[in-house]
Amino acid sequence: MAQILDILTSAAILYAVAAGLLIIFGVMKIINFAHGGFLTVGGYSALVVTQMGWSPWASFGFAFIVGFVCGSIIERLVVRPLYARPLDAILATWGLGIILGQLITLGFGREVQFVQSPVSGAVDLLGASYSLYRLLMIPAAIVLALALTAVLNGTKLGLQTRAVIMNENLARGLGINSGMVRFITFSLGAGLASLAGALITPLSSVDPNMGVPWLVSAFMLVLVSGASFLSLGIACVVLGGAQVLVSTYANPVLGGLTIVVLAALILRLRPQGFARD
Repeated sequence: MAQILDILTSAAILYAVAAGLLIIFGVMKIINFAHGGFLTVGGYSALVVTQMGWSPWASFGFAFIVGFVCGSIIERLVVRPLYARPLDAILATWGLGIILGQLITLGFGREVQFVQSPVSGAVDLLGASYSLYRLLMIPAAIVLALALTAVLNGTKLGLQTRAVIMNENLARGLGINSGMVRFITFSLGAGLASLAGALITPLSSVDPNMGVPWLVSAFMLVLVSGASFLSLGIACVVLGGAQVLVSTYANPVLGGLTIVVLAALILRLRPQGFARD
C-alpha cells in the first residue's frame, strides 16, 4: 500500500511541478528554462512566510503572487522581444534561471534552510502509516488540474488561448490580442512554477539550486505530453511510477534517471508521446 501511495503522491508532485512549464510550452512553443529558477523563488517565498511567522498556508498564495509578478516583468523586458527567435528565447530563459539563483544566493545565502509545513504527522491508511502532507499532494494536483481545465474550457481567456495555440495568425485576424495572451500565459506559468516550489519545500529543504533537479524531469514530462494536461497526468503517473519502482528495487541514483531515459525511449518510438494522434 505504501508503494502505491508513493507512486500516486510522486505523480501528483510531478504534475504540480510541470504544469506551469506545459502552459508556456503549449502557447509560446518555447521551453522555459527559467522554470527551475521560478521553483526556487517559490521555495524562498515559503521561507519568507516562515521567517515572518505567518501561517504556513499563506506561503502558497504568496509564492504564486511573487512568481506571477516576476514572470510578468521578465516576459515584458526579456522574453517578448524574442518571440520570433525561439532558440534565443530558450537561451535567454536559461540565463534567467542562473540569474535568479544568484540573486537568491545574494539575498539569502547558500546554506540549506527549512520551512514550516502546514500539516505534520502521519495517518494510518489501509494498514500503512503515511505522511499526511504527501497525501495532500494528491487532492492538490487534482484541484490544480480541474482549475486549469476550467480556465481553458470555460473562460474567454481560455478560448483565446486555445485559438492562439491552434493558429496564432488566424487568431490575430479574428481580433485576439495574442501578445496579451502570451503575457498572461507566461506570468501564469511562472506563478504556477513558484506555487509548485512552495508545495515541495515542506518535503525537502530550501537552497539556491533546489529547482535544478526538478527542471530536467519537468522538461521531459512536457515533451512527452505535448500541450495536453490529460497527457501530462498520464505521463506523471507512468514515468513517476517507474521512477519510484526503480528507486525502491534497484538504486535511487538510477531512479533519478528513469524519467529522462523512459521519456527519450517513448519519443523515439512514438514522437507525439502520450498526446493523441
